[in-house]
Amino acid sequence: MPDFQTPTRREFLAQAGRLAAAGAALAPVSFSQAADMEKIPIIDTHQHLWDLKKFRLPWLKDVPELKKDFLLADYHEAAQDLNVVKTVYMEVDVDPAQRAAEADYVVELCGKKDSKMAAAVISGRPAEEGFAAYLRKYKEPGHVKGVRQVLHTPVTPAGYCLQPAFMAGVRVLGELGMSYDVCVRPGELPDAVKLIDACPDTRFILDHCGNPNPLAKDLSPWRRDIAQVAKRERVMCKISGLADKAIRSTKEPPAEGRLAEDLSPVVRHALDVFGPDRVMFGGDWPVCTLGSSLRQWVLALQAIVAGRREKEQRALFHDNAAKFYGLG
Repeated sequence: MPDFQTPTRREFLAQAGRLAAAGAALAPVSFSQAADMEKIPIIDTHQHLWDLKKFRLPWLKDVPELKKDFLLADYHEAAQDLNVVKTVYMEVDVDPAQRAAEADYVVELCGKKDSKMAAAVISGRPAEEGFAAYLRKYKEPGHVKGVRQVLHTPVTPAGYCLQPAFMAGVRVLGELGMSYDVCVRPGELPDAVKLIDACPDTRFILDHCGNPNPLAKDLSPWRRDIAQVAKRERVMCKISGLADKAIRSTKEPPAEGRLAEDLSPVVRHALDVFGPDRVMFGGDWPVCTLGSSLRQWVLALQAIVAGRREKEQRALFHDNAAKFYGLG
């Protein structure tokens, strides 16, 4: 795994300046803007963790870099000085037999006073019999806000989310006041549109901007399809999961100062089509470490949005998530 260095705030400012000087279409960041960014609290809406003594994650066999424990204390260290005030746990595709145990574990963590974790999105299978009963176990004390089933795995066929049983399960989420995280391959965004339209009382979050490769030569299909998703007003877009895709597509770390530049086209398009009130920041730690540190990702995103109004920056990094998840 490449050795990524963590930039300081001064290095971040210098990087943003180099990007602007190079014509990267990124606004230069002044010292006053950087100070304002430091004041903006962050709610990280996509925080993973796993303890391999407790849980089995079959997919880690293909990602040896991540085949170790990543605990809450490790996240707190990774987020040090980033002004992360709260996080939302995101399920980690544990062995199916351990889904309930994972949910119980993170609900307990959400209740601890020394934990930044304020809420959780747990694993679930909307098409399975008993899904509604499973959800009702987690209605109280209210830490569980939604469910995700990852649909971009190699074993998941295209169109899986359009099964009648699957759509019925997603409708149950709406009845219980919970949301569904859509995590599909970019070519299946039209399927996501059909799912959303079939579940009019359920709120949705599109994970990772729809999973495009930020360095793809032709982003026009993704641009078209995510714009269709964005027309559905019950959908939020999570600005997350991009750095590792860019790095894995090139199999090498970005050149100095390139991370923000490489990710800017995807981020800007997602922000533009969803608008300032329907986007949320997600760290995707520790998966993001396949491409950058959590700090590098935060600083790159701050550089990308530096030219936008402070109100919009606050909405992206904090306010929209606080409202959507009811985090105060």
